[in-house]
Amino acid sequence: ARSRPTARAAAGISLANFCIFRNHRLKGTALATSLRDTDDDLLDDTDTDSAVAVDAMELLQADHDEVKQMFEEYEGLMADEAGEDERQELATRICNALTVHATIEEEILYPAARGVPACERLVDEATVEHASAKALILEIESMSPSMPLFDAKVAVLGEYVSHHIDEEEEELLPQLANAGIDLDELGEELQDRKLELMEELGMEGES
Repeated sequence: ARSRPTARAAAGISLANFCIFRNHRLKGTALATSLRDTDDDLLDDTDTDSAVAVDAMELLQADHDEVKQMFEEYEGLMADEAGEDERQELATRICNALTVHATIEEEILYPAARGVPACERLVDEATVEHASAKALILEIESMSPSMPLFDAKVAVLGEYVSHHIDEEEEELLPQLANAGIDLDELGEELQDRKLELMEELGMEGES
């Protein structure tokens, strides 16, 4: 069965049709035929993209790299004594990104990992680490940069996350890869859920 194109792919189809109309000024049957052929070609490309979707390890490691970069940026803001608005904006981005990442791991990655005996203890530890990080995220979200300990809480959250990333990339993810789990299928599930959560949080343009 042919997979449904994503919203982004559908937008690409519409743009391709417009370009055909503008550049070639096709009329009547010729236009309709050309548009159908173009849509079919693009849908085939979409099917190919779905078949080679980013695997779970690549997706999660990209998320890890992104959030580590944001924490580094926040350290730079603190060093430069940046204004409250700038620090608040970045702290909010960090909290949103971590919320989305933790959710897709808890809903999709960890249940899959529990099917691998070698991963059960690692998943238990990761779940506890998530709970600590989420509690700190809630504290940061309830504060403003003008309040005492705001910057310190963001910094400590970064330390929590750095430790969690190291354990996940050095232990949990390699165990999953060695267990023969379909990482492409898992990655597609993670990506779909990630996009849903980003839309809910108004983050569509951030990734």
